Amino acid sequence: MVQPVPRPGRRAARTARTARTVRSARAARTARTARTVRSARAARTARTARTVRSARAARTARTARALAGLAATAALLLPVTAHAAPPPEDALRRAYGAAAREYGVPEALLLALGYLHSRWEHHDGAPSVAGGHGSLHLRDGGDGWATVERAAGLTGLSAGALRTDPAANAAGGAALLAEAQRGLGLPAGADPADWYGAVARYSGAGTAEGAAAFADEVYAVLAEGPARRTSDGQELRLPAAGRQDPATGQLALLGLPAAADATGSAAEEPPPECPADVSCVRRPAAYEEYPGADGEPDYGNHDKADRPASQRIEYLVLHTVEGYFDSMTDLVRDPRYLSWHYTLRSSDGLIAQHLPTADIGWHAGNWYVNTKSIGIEHEGFLAEPGTWYTEAMYRASARLVRHLAALHDIPLDRAHVLGHHNVPPTLPENASGMHNDPGPYWDWAHYFDLLGAPFADAAGADPEGPLVVIDPPYDGGTGADFSGVALRTSPDPGAPLLGNSSLDIGDTGARAAAGQTFVVAEERGEWLAIWFEGRKGWFHNPPGAPTAHRADGPRVTGASGTGKQDTVPVYGRAYPEAAAYPEDLPPEPVTPIAEVPADQEYALGLTTDSEFLAARSFDPARHRVVRGETYHQIQLGHRIGYVRAADVRVLPAAATAGTSPPAAASAAGTARR
Repeated sequence: MVQPVPRPGRRAARTARTARTVRSARAARTARTARTVRSARAARTARTARTVRSARAARTARTARALAGLAATAALLLPVTAHAAPPPEDALRRAYGAAAREYGVPEALLLALGYLHSRWEHHDGAPSVAGGHGSLHLRDGGDGWATVERAAGLTGLSAGALRTDPAANAAGGAALLAEAQRGLGLPAGADPADWYGAVARYSGAGTAEGAAAFADEVYAVLAEGPARRTSDGQELRLPAAGRQDPATGQLALLGLPAAADATGSAAEEPPPECPADVSCVRRPAAYEEYPGADGEPDYGNHDKADRPASQRIEYLVLHTVEGYFDSMTDLVRDPRYLSWHYTLRSSDGLIAQHLPTADIGWHAGNWYVNTKSIGIEHEGFLAEPGTWYTEAMYRASARLVRHLAALHDIPLDRAHVLGHHNVPPTLPENASGMHNDPGPYWDWAHYFDLLGAPFADAAGADPEGPLVVIDPPYDGGTGADFSGVALRTSPDPGAPLLGNSSLDIGDTGARAAAGQTFVVAEERGEWLAIWFEGRKGWFHNPPGAPTAHRADGPRVTGASGTGKQDTVPVYGRAYPEAAAYPEDLPPEPVTPIAEVPADQEYALGLTTDSEFLAARSFDPARHRVVRGETYHQIQLGHRIGYVRAADVRVLPAAATAGTSPPAAASAAGTARR
C-alpha cells in the first residue's frame, strides 16, 4: 500500500484521506456486491428458459454418465475425516483427464487453463476476488462466459457441486470450453493451438486486448509445462509443449471492442508504458496546485521529473493496495492523495498506468526511494494471498517488471526488486510506521521464476561461499508457512525468535525473505546463522530439504578495525553530506537508523553516489538534484540499508575470473555511474 513521506502540515490531510480510503473501499465492496446480485438476477431471468431446456436435454443424454463419472473421480477427492484416508495425490489430475475426455477438449489445454486461473488450487470452493469457484474459476452470474449457471446447464450438475466439488468443477470448465469452441463454429480437434478463440472467450474479458492477453498466458503456461504440489497435497505436472503457434486469428470471431473503445481513452493520449504482451490501459493520476492547510500553495499528487536523465531509476517497488482496483484507480485521481505508477487487477492481471515512469510517485514512505523507483501496486489484501494473489496477476506483474528492468537497466535481483516491506525508514522514529506489504505470503521464488531469474541460478552458487540466498519451499500457505525463513536466537527449533519477535503478519523482525542475500556468521550441523540487524539469526537448512543456497559475492565490513566496540552507522537514505549542498539550499539531515558492529559483514547490493532531489515547487523547472559522497546498499535485515563508503571496506567476491556473480556485477555497474 502507498505510504506518505512525513511532511509538516499534512498529518490532518493524511488522516482524512485514510478514513476516506476505508470508506471508499467499503462503498466499492457494497456497490460491487449489489451489482453482482443484480447482474446475477438479470442473467437468471434472461437465461432461465434456455437453461431449463438445455439442462433437460443434457440430463436426458448425459446426466447418468456425468454422475457416474463424478462418483468415481469425486470419491478420490473427498475431504479427509477421522474415517477417511487422504485422497490420492493424482486425484485432481485424474479428474481433469476424465473431464477432458468427456467433453472432447485437449487435456493439456484444460490443465493450462486451470493453472493460470488458480495454480490448481480449489480453496474449498470459496469464491475468488472475482467470484470464481474452484480451480477452473466458475463464476456466479455476471456477464462472463465461465459461469456456474451455464456450466450447470451444459453438464446437468448442480450449482453446489460445480462450486465445491473439484471433479465437478473440472467437468464444468471442460464443458464450457467445448461449448465456446462449438459456438465459434470451430471443430473440437486434439491440437490445443486450434482452441485460441475458445480460450479467449473463457476469459470473460470485455476487450480484444484483455481476451488476447489471457489466451496468450494460457499458451505460455502450456509451453512452459509447470509442475506443482497444491496446498491440499495434489501433485500435478503439465508436460512442457514448447513454443506454441496458436490460431490467434480466431480472436476476431469474438467481436470484442478494442481497449480504447471500451474505456473511452482519448485518442491523443500516449500509449501506456507496458510490454506488448499484457493488457494495459491509462488511468492518469492528478497533478494540480491547490491551497494547503496553512493557506500556502500546495500541490499533488506526485512530482514531474525527467528520469532517467535527471536521476537513475534503481528500484522496482512492489505493493499490495489493501483494497480494490476500482477504488484505488479512482483515488489516484485525487490531487490531495498519494500516487504510484501502476496498479494491477487481481482477477485478470489488467494493468493500469497512472504516472509516466519519468515522474516520481509518492508511494514508498521514503523520499530517497521514491525518487529512485517505480511503484507497482497489486489489488488485494496481504493476509488473503490465496484469494488475491492470482496467477494471472503474478504473470502480468512479472512481464511488466521484466519490461521495466530491461528499459532502465535494473538487475533482476532482490537488491533492486523490493517489496514495500523492504524499504527502510528515513529516521529511527519512523520505523514503526513503515508498511509490510506485499507481506510474507507473496511468493517471491515463483515470481522470480516468472521473471526468468530463479534464485538458484542467480545466486553465484558456491557451497563454501560466504553468502547465503534464502530460498525455502513454499506452497502458498499462511501462518507459520511463508515465503522466507524464521530466525531464532540459537540453533534450536524451540529457541525464541530473534529480537522477541513473533510471526504475526505485520512483524518482520525475525523474517529473512526469499531471495534476500545475507552473510553467513556461523554454521552448526544443519543450522546456519546470518548477520541480521547486528545480531546472529539462526535458521534450519537441512541438506535433504534446503531452505537456502550458499553463494559467493561482495560484502562490506567496518573500515575502522575489528574491535567489538566499533560500530558502523546505517542509514535509511543515501543523502549527500552537508558540504555538497549549495548555499541557498538547507542540507537534509543524515541520521542513522541503526548501528552494527564493525566486525560483522553484510551483503553488498549496489554502490551509488548519494542524491537528494529538492522538489518543493509545483514547477519542475525549479527542482534541483544534489549529489555527494558514495554509499553502499546492504541487506541489513528484512529491510535494506545504506552505509557510507568511507565507513566500510568492500570484501570482493572470490570468483573474479570469467563472469561475476550478479551482486558483484550489479555493484560494479552502479559504482561506474
